[in-house]
Amino acid sequence: MSLRDQIAEDYPDLLVLEPNYFDKAIIGMVQRIGLDAICYDRDKVIEILMEEEGMSFEDAIEHFEYNIAGAYVGEYTPIYLETPEEF
Repeated sequence: MSLRDQIAEDYPDLLVLEPNYFDKAIIGMVQRIGLDAICYDRDKVIEILMEEEGMSFEDAIEHFEYNIAGAYVGEYTPIYLETPEEF
């Protein structure tokens, strides 16, 4: 069973990014009172945009910020985790 199929079965209301190649950036599911959402690795999403869509680094960041992270698609809008390079 693919990760996408497992999410659809276990959490049918949660939204996942299209196309399917963004599944490689899923790092988990987050919960808090009144919120369940798929969590994506921000940097991996940007890498995928460069690899799969042929975007430059700058174009991938702009596309991500405006069209992906900046898109509210309802209660189950995915979230994006940015991790510091060093702790």
